[in-house]
Amino acid sequence: MIYNAKEHILEMQDIQMNYTAFGNGRKSLVLIQGLSTRSIKGAAFSLAFMYRIFARDYKVYLFDRRENISGTITVRELASDIAMAMDTLGITNADIFGVSQGGMIAQYLAIDRPDLVNKLVLAVTLSKNNDTIKTVINNWIQMTEQNSIKSLVADMAVKMYSDSYVKRYRPFMPLLTVLQKPKNVPRFITLAKACLTCNTYDELDKIRCPVFVIGGMQDKVVSGEASMEIAEKLACKIFMYSDLGHAAYEEAKDFNQRIYDFFKA
Repeated sequence: MIYNAKEHILEMQDIQMNYTAFGNGRKSLVLIQGLSTRSIKGAAFSLAFMYRIFARDYKVYLFDRRENISGTITVRELASDIAMAMDTLGITNADIFGVSQGGMIAQYLAIDRPDLVNKLVLAVTLSKNNDTIKTVINNWIQMTEQNSIKSLVADMAVKMYSDSYVKRYRPFMPLLTVLQKPKNVPRFITLAKACLTCNTYDELDKIRCPVFVIGGMQDKVVSGEASMEIAEKLACKIFMYSDLGHAAYEEAKDFNQRIYDFFKA
């Protein structure tokens, strides 16, 4: 079994949550992924392989969003779900790594439950709305509502990846349309709308733990300026890839290494 990766279902009050755990370390690392068209269910081995650099030193947890989402939900409420999951599993003083919407959730986790956070990485994320994310998210919602899945997947690829990456993998776009089709359309729309509820900027001074911001200057989803805005407010360490965008976490070969080095420093 790859890095001892296992899938679990967590029952908490009226909330059900899927999560994956892997690794053999004594310390806890919580990874919070971004907005996705699919659940993490069934992806334990691929996720463990993607983040294998952490497996020796950490017990790694990847929590999905709650299953029973209805109506509206905010990223602050999603952070509360993560906190509840950590409390249920007895996880405290963990290193936290949040990507995109996961970075928004991670900020609220560090603000509202500092006892749960040892060190914090905020990757390709923002602390308050800007014109870039409002345009992108509203377009994705509209495409989904109109069942224009091919357009949705194509636009997500163009917005997230570098031009050279999109050009290289364009022949695989039809397959990607099948693989990335939202399994639960209302759930995807609800979580997409939640991206527009992040407003941590004026509360960032409540974050007391060490923070590392990492992003891409060519980010077409949240903008590269959004990452720099957080780092400037927190006066923390930052690294920006000059030629990459929102999917720098997939394209940059040294992305996870930089985060590992920050956690181990």
